[in-house]
Amino acid sequence: MSKQKLNRIKPVLAEYDKSAKWLAEQLCKDKSTVSRWCTNDMQPSVETFHQIAELLNIDIRELFVPTRIKENNEI
Repeated sequence: MSKQKLNRIKPVLAEYDKSAKWLAEQLCKDKSTVSRWCTNDMQPSVETFHQIAELLNIDIRELFVPTRIKENNEI
């Protein structure tokens, strides 16, 4: 059974040239915890997703894998 990808934290951090270590420091979290978020082994709380979005100055939705495929620019 393959692991389900629910969040996009790792690719989003890469897009903004930030590391998991940087995120752990900003959130005062253990590096291993953030690493597990980045590999989708576990998920942060909704509040933490919000904090991550604020730190990166992005829409929180960018941190999630879409549940619907866009067709003709509609969701």
